[in-house]
Amino acid sequence: MKILVIGPGGREHALAWKLAQSPKASLIFSSNAAAAGCKVKYNTADLGNNDKVLAFCKAENIDFIVIGPEAPLAAGLADDLKAAGFKVFGAVKAGARLEFSKDYSKAFMQKYGIPTAAYKSFTDIAAAQKYIETLQPPVVIKADGLAAGKGVRICATQQEAQACITDFMSLGTLGASGSKVVVEEFLEGREASVMAFVDGQSYKILPVSRDHKRLLDKDQGPNTGGMGVYSPVKDITAADMDFIKQNVFDKTLAGLKAENIDYCGIIYAGIMKGAKGINVLEFNCRFGDPETQAVLPLLKNDLLEIMLACANKKLKDIDIQTSAGAAACVVLAGKDYPQSASKGVEIKGLNEVKEALVFHAGTKPADGKIYTNGGRVLGVVGLGADIKEARAKAYGEIKKINFEGMQYRHDIGE
Repeated sequence: MKILVIGPGGREHALAWKLAQSPKASLIFSSNAAAAGCKVKYNTADLGNNDKVLAFCKAENIDFIVIGPEAPLAAGLADDLKAAGFKVFGAVKAGARLEFSKDYSKAFMQKYGIPTAAYKSFTDIAAAQKYIETLQPPVVIKADGLAAGKGVRICATQQEAQACITDFMSLGTLGASGSKVVVEEFLEGREASVMAFVDGQSYKILPVSRDHKRLLDKDQGPNTGGMGVYSPVKDITAADMDFIKQNVFDKTLAGLKAENIDYCGIIYAGIMKGAKGINVLEFNCRFGDPETQAVLPLLKNDLLEIMLACANKKLKDIDIQTSAGAAACVVLAGKDYPQSASKGVEIKGLNEVKEALVFHAGTKPADGKIYTNGGRVLGVVGLGADIKEARAKAYGEIKKINFEGMQYRHDIGE
């Protein structure tokens, strides 16, 4: 089969790497330039233009399309490809709304009894500011639309919350995404990422992982798209998973059916486990990044077989099998991340890495060398019998990699 993986990041590199292991995959096209390193073919299709992607798929006789990022899903790429007769793994626009509209997502959870924090939504800045005055900080403020991981702020004071409202709604720092905001109750506890394959009729859960969002050690510094992740997560117990299945995924699938949304893809529930029990912080409608880089190496199944089962509504026939071991992914970021991207800085030492997987998130090959081309540059994944061994391998191999301004957390998986 000829497969196209949509998206340029580390998540998409991991997807292409795993799909390439399938005996059914004869050729994989990817927009991640590092794809050549794992026997997949690189193309420069304009991924922001549905018509160009469709034309590329027709010209190359693509058999199956896997959509990685949220933006193409929100733009209805899966809808357009399916309408043209292609098999696709990725949510249709109506399903992706669970991610690209925080207000819709919260209303969906409330409607179908999915546990989540109390909230109110606002399109009027004065009303939002007045409501915040009635709240006891900390308070969570979310931009309604997609914001590349920058649309959620935990505000410790009234002043921070009011400044956030001004940034999002008045100054327009996030563009149209911040024209509506969700003001949400702050929940304390420990987060976990729970991803599941969904075919519209059933779902299958992948190993649970835990992302580290803050830039610096000990969860200090600004929020990022994710600085590292580990899997499995031991403090999410079997009883917790039973609760999550019954109260999150069962109800979400029932809600999608009730809304007549034919969902094929990933549903990713960001979970908070704390004093108020287990609650959903948010939904994503695609694989997480960098969660994918840690979870897929633990998956024993043929990924293509699972995705095709989702597209053909036969997921119930698949038995998900995972390794008994652990994975730790450490993100290597550029000097000024998350404020800006690093571009054109040579990366050295990649050929010396032998005991870890390296997924390229923001890189560009030129003249036989690899250069930085993004904020998050690489994801280094160690595998082991347990988290301790996995993180030891990841950090041991990171010592071989170097580029000017390279920064990373030293406490992933501690």
